[in-house]
Amino acid sequence: MHEFGIVVHVVDTLEKLAVENDLGEIASVTLEIGEVSSVLPDYIVDAWQYLHKKSDVLADAELKIEKLPAVSICLDCKKTYPTLEGKKQCPHCGGFMTELVSGDEFNIKEIEGC
Repeated sequence: MHEFGIVVHVVDTLEKLAVENDLGEIASVTLEIGEVSSVLPDYIVDAWQYLHKKSDVLADAELKIEKLPAVSICLDCKKTYPTLEGKKQCPHCGGFMTELVSGDEFNIKEIEGC
């Protein structure tokens, strides 16, 4: 479960950002998690429930998660499509020259201070 280590890093980052921006507390944090990022949102939530309470800055912070869809582009016809539906074959032209263009991200999107 690498999600625990990811949340440790997120908490550390948020604490540093709070100090840098003179925030006494963080009210909420929004994470973006790509559909094929190998990060399981449920495990992120579980680790967050344990770790955020140990931080004075994050003790009352709400965690919000936005799931980002996986999108691929066909290098033959230049059209995009939902990766999990089409897999490695383009549903538009049948080509197999495809690349993932989004959906493998993990980002801290937004922080709300109070």
